[in-house]
Amino acid sequence: MSNKHPKSSEAPTPAEWKILRIVHSMESCAAREIVASATDTFGWSMSTTKTLLRRLVDKGHLQTERVGNSFLYSPSQSALKMLCKEADGLLANAVDNAVGPLLSYMVKKSQLSKSDLEELRALLDEKEAGQ
Repeated sequence: MSNKHPKSSEAPTPAEWKILRIVHSMESCAAREIVASATDTFGWSMSTTKTLLRRLVDKGHLQTERVGNSFLYSPSQSALKMLCKEADGLLANAVDNAVGPLLSYMVKKSQLSKSDLEELRALLDEKEAGQ
């Protein structure tokens, strides 16, 4: 994969996250596939989608590879790693006494599997035992 040196590691905007979800779901895909999906799902024009793709490459979130007269896009890192960076920023900006309620809110809003819940319980037990 080739990629220009990213200008920054700036966080994706909400619209850019929509494109990232498309690319992550396909793993590696041509621009035309991303444009088709964004048009179908969000009603976006080709130029809007291509602008967002260019921004994501410039920010270092996507990599490109030229194949013939098309570009293949792939994520620069896993979705989990990207989300963890976002969560780190959120926690760094959290006001005292807001972290617990914030985590509770996230658990309430999330679709969690039984194994996710078991892992969370174990982490909470560890955290409590360590304090």
